[in-house]
Amino acid sequence: MKPAQPDEARPLYLPNFCSAPAVLAIVLICELTALLVSLARNTSALGFWADLGLTSMFLLWIALCGAALLCLLRSYINSKSVAVGSALVLGVTVGLVILFSWAASYFGRPGESGWLSRGPMFTSDTWAFLLRNAGITFVVTALALRYFYVTHLWRYNVELQARARVHALQARIRPHFLFNSMNTIAALTRSNPARAEEAVQDLADLFRANLNEKRNEIRLAEEIDVARTYQRMEQLRLGDRLSVEWKIDSLPPNALVPGLILQPLLENAIYHGVEPRPDGGVVTVTGEFAKGMITVVVKNPVPAANLTMRDGNRLALANIKERLELMYGERATVKAGRFDEQYIVTLRFPFTDTPAPA
Repeated sequence: MKPAQPDEARPLYLPNFCSAPAVLAIVLICELTALLVSLARNTSALGFWADLGLTSMFLLWIALCGAALLCLLRSYINSKSVAVGSALVLGVTVGLVILFSWAASYFGRPGESGWLSRGPMFTSDTWAFLLRNAGITFVVTALALRYFYVTHLWRYNVELQARARVHALQARIRPHFLFNSMNTIAALTRSNPARAEEAVQDLADLFRANLNEKRNEIRLAEEIDVARTYQRMEQLRLGDRLSVEWKIDSLPPNALVPGLILQPLLENAIYHGVEPRPDGGVVTVTGEFAKGMITVVVKNPVPAANLTMRDGNRLALANIKERLELMYGERATVKAGRFDEQYIVTLRFPFTDTPAPA
């Protein structure tokens, strides 16, 4: 089977020129470009400021009009393949530069009175001016499009890898947990049938949550429910050896988070920190919400020195870190390490409200 080509599968690679950050970036780039060009062309202060003003106005008109056109044509361009969409962007950009360059050449000639006046429609200097600006625009726009496309491909590949790791994480329910849960349920069927029925329901809910491919982004309250379900299953097996303290009253339940960011941490805390200890231990889950940032801290005891430490592949922690960074960028952080006799994992990310249903 032939794999889909990049331009057929991923045409949406251009930035959103309708957004305020994109317009602000365009203005800043134009001003910096005008500053560099004016510095290179002038040695006197008077000539520099005059040239800077004219160059800034020329570039800003082109850039803002180009951004407006690309904003209006965004849906149409994104419906095309990468090659066709890129050609359209090049055509729009080069056409605008030619139009404004001709207007500047025709209307921007200094007259005898000192005011700007119209000149000849086309001269050899006009053609040279148009061709030079069109060539520069073509090269710069092509390089920019190439940068946008490569950046888009990189992000797309990172998202694919993260999605694959999510699937691996969803499929990675430790066999010993399943076997132990089934044995616990079998024992309860005789001593406490009602509790056994609840345990079967909890196990089904846990599997449904872990294997659901649509749980990329969910409410924080749902993620906490999954973690509590996992706790109930482990509580049946470990009994009084396991204690989980939840201090999460300040967390916003409607916060949008990637699925499976809390339950795997609780699983690791129990598996590596509590289960190896003969007397068990306490796992603490603490949540804080301040200044638009959510902080979740999971603490578990570290087994004594004479006990064998269980090896882990750190898949869950690496996966959580990668998905938080994809969703929130540099504002999300994940820290983990041993402090005294505890192992502490800290998640910190910005609050994003769950969108209202349509």
